[in-house]
Amino acid sequence: MDARAIIAGLRQGEQPDAEQLNWFAQGLADGRVSDAQAGAFAMAVCLQGLKTDARSLLTRAMRDTGDVLTWGELDGPVLDKHSTGGVGDCVSLLLAPALAECGAYVPMISGRGLGHTGGTLDKLEAIPGVSTQVDEARLRRILQDVGCAIVGATSQIAPADKRLYAIRDVTGTVESIDLITASILSKKLAASPDVLVLDVKVGSGAFMKSLSDARALAKSLADTANAAGCKTSAFISDMSQPLAASLGNALEVREVMQALTSGQDNRLVEITCALGGALLADGGLAENSNAGAAQIAAAIRDGRAAERFARMIAALGGPADFLQRWEGILPVAPVQQAVFAGETGYIASIDGEALGLAVVSLGGGRQVEEDHIDPSVGLSGLLPLGAVVTPEVPLAVVHAADTVSAEAAALAVRRALTIGAQPPVLAPLVHERIA
Repeated sequence: MDARAIIAGLRQGEQPDAEQLNWFAQGLADGRVSDAQAGAFAMAVCLQGLKTDARSLLTRAMRDTGDVLTWGELDGPVLDKHSTGGVGDCVSLLLAPALAECGAYVPMISGRGLGHTGGTLDKLEAIPGVSTQVDEARLRRILQDVGCAIVGATSQIAPADKRLYAIRDVTGTVESIDLITASILSKKLAASPDVLVLDVKVGSGAFMKSLSDARALAKSLADTANAAGCKTSAFISDMSQPLAASLGNALEVREVMQALTSGQDNRLVEITCALGGALLADGGLAENSNAGAAQIAAAIRDGRAAERFARMIAALGGPADFLQRWEGILPVAPVQQAVFAGETGYIASIDGEALGLAVVSLGGGRQVEEDHIDPSVGLSGLLPLGAVVTPEVPLAVVHAADTVSAEAAALAVRRALTIGAQPPVLAPLVHERIA
């Protein structure tokens, strides 16, 4: 097998076969394929594209360069969810324990924040003592005991993807839908879920800004995962405003705990129920999606999901009494500053990406993987789209390490929120579902 021949064929529009893609993926993992060849491969895919069969073959080839977990010891369906990322998106922390309460097992391999979007692992590790890096044996113990575990990928999960992702980042090929699909699914399918649901975000706070781009990605992900043998559907959901009223790691955990302990119903709970309902129905634990959504809502409303979440936190090294003391346990920033608009009107639009970058500037996110995160900083009390604004009503509260960074974030918030004379027409939370 020859990397040059595979690349040349791709460049000419030929679709590589399973043998070629398996060889190339293994070459990425073991170093037989050079960085230059990997970059040329990525560019050829970016320019010529892959059809569904070849995309599925590439995904499985990359998955199979590392560990592929199996769950024969479990007595219920294994369910999982992936979001393409947004701001204020802490759905996983609600969804995993609620699914476990409904009889599912949820080994959720998640990621860290990079750029303007937050990372699920960073949010969990804002809780003192929690470590999301666990080996396979411990993951299995937690899953057996608790029913859900949100953890980071080990170095043995899809190593070909880790290599190719880094090369895509420096070769201008990150935006290829084929390569995005293979990257996401090679890791997700390594956890061998019976059913997967994908939450593809669209809007100012998402990577996909247009509905057409989001639809193309959602269809690619769903088609590829189903072709690989995993029952999958994709939701396209709104990210024209933050999903929760807070951005920042500890602040988003607070939002989750308020939802889990107060029974409140908001956009965060609504999308959690929609995604969970689809998973329970497709996993055979509910008659249909509506019935499944009702089961998820009940698990959140009556406190069972909160208790399950606390058990998971303890299993990951966090406080055993987190459910009783979470308000005093989560870190708090030393500076808290309300942001005012100084005018009257309505919140007409929100630049979610700008808000996410404001949190990064406060120290609450990463521009590169090595950046240190301050878990206490961020924004809370963000006014939603359509909210009435007066000079006395704060747009948000900045949580910062010092007054200088607080002032800079306050300016960013004012610039990110447009105030108009009329309320905007609000987009539906779920645009569509693709099976």
